[in-house]
Amino acid sequence: MTRTRVLVVDDAVVVRKIVTDALAEDPDIEVVGTAPNGKIALAKIPQVNPDVVTLDVEMPEMDGLETLTELRKLYPRLPVIMFSTLTERGAATTMEALLRGANDYVTKPANVGSVAEAQQRIKTDLLPRVHALSGKLRARAATSPAPRAAAPMAARSTPSRSSAPVRIDAVVIGVSTGGPNALAELLPQLPGDLPVPVLIVQHMPPMFTRLLADRLDNTCRLHVAEAGELQPVTAGTILIAPGDRHLTIQRVGTTVRTSLNDGPPENSCRPSVDVLFRTAAAVYGPHVLGVVLTGMGHDGKNGSEHIHVAGGRLLAQDEATSVVWGMPGSIVAEGFADEVLPLSQIAEAIRRRAQVGRTTADLAAAGGMAEGGRR
Repeated sequence: MTRTRVLVVDDAVVVRKIVTDALAEDPDIEVVGTAPNGKIALAKIPQVNPDVVTLDVEMPEMDGLETLTELRKLYPRLPVIMFSTLTERGAATTMEALLRGANDYVTKPANVGSVAEAQQRIKTDLLPRVHALSGKLRARAATSPAPRAAAPMAARSTPSRSSAPVRIDAVVIGVSTGGPNALAELLPQLPGDLPVPVLIVQHMPPMFTRLLADRLDNTCRLHVAEAGELQPVTAGTILIAPGDRHLTIQRVGTTVRTSLNDGPPENSCRPSVDVLFRTAAAVYGPHVLGVVLTGMGHDGKNGSEHIHVAGGRLLAQDEATSVVWGMPGSIVAEGFADEVLPLSQIAEAIRRRAQVGRTTADLAAAGGMAEGGRR
């Protein structure tokens, strides 16, 4: 088996050493080069032909954002993992990098007691991402110039319990690796009169989720915000689970409200898609639509089963448009997905399903609620 070739880019000698040593312990990974800044990294890429690049955010001469911008012009499909500090500035820069085309990110270990602990943290966080992204790369010959885009794959339907349309009262979305870009494409396509609320779990730490919500709010016709405690869940609003908090929903009288908790991680994740999906199935029953987008691992599979059993519907992003097809692939493999769609077709599928059982007056009222929520 060919080993995954990694180029490590960081201005700190100590960090380059720690990352290199952590990666070198995996027999399936080969560190083929290091670089102290972006200019040197860009010169090295054609020499060492990496499968994955780890890229520091803050560097002299040419920082991570500048490097990423130039790298994407030359190698549009070469997987890039940003390496950032868990600070407000680091989070903001990393968010910008993700929206400019970085595939994923890892935060630098903070407040750890030793080099060995820092190295272990990096191994835990970085190695799965390198493996997941390099698998995508091999399938697509990443460092070659981008071929012309193929025609979108036709939607595939899996056997359903019933072909009859079902009224949808809420949409819940789970996403991880590649999520910020996927959400930045999907959510602005949703209409301003969408008559249902949207709740999202994106695997991210604190600060990152707030910044993501702020960025998306500027581009969407619906109001996007980080979810708070006991917040009403209403049409015209998109709520994103805050980093390191599970997002659940509960019915209080005639109102559905959010609830946040610090329960144990599920699938090594907090927030977890499974947690949100399970409570959505309990609250909305057959009237919930689950959407599973690109992501590593299988978070959302258990929750999707709850939605499936409750009679709700599920959409999965297809493999061709996913950065990593772990999460959506797992619900497709289990037979839970009612449709498997390219990312570009998911917003229309949500809109179409949300109109079932609603009159023109209902949609007009929802549009008014959405406008009110944005003021």
